[in-house]
Amino acid sequence: LYKQHMPMANACRKPGEWQVYDVIFNAPEFYEDGRVKSPATFTVFHNGVLIHHNAALLGQTAFIGLPKYEKHAAELPLMLQDHGDLVSFRNIWVRKL
Repeated sequence: LYKQHMPMANACRKPGEWQVYDVIFNAPEFYEDGRVKSPATFTVFHNGVLIHHNAALLGQTAFIGLPKYEKHAAELPLMLQDHGDLVSFRNIWVRKL
């Protein structure tokens, strides 16, 4: 998501109000030799508003440099970022489709 796709709409609530995200994520698939067979894709609803639809990722969302894929396991841990700001997360549900 980061530095790869701009949202189609700004659905943010006021600072201090809870934000809700529903993310449908499809992991990338790799050939045995490490080439990308199909890129990761995602659809995101933010506070009930569609902001990304079946967007393809170009690789890892790096802070510095261009995104690139490296072959990895089909399932990895979910990672959330906060940039050192006061952020709270709750009611995180992960469900396989």
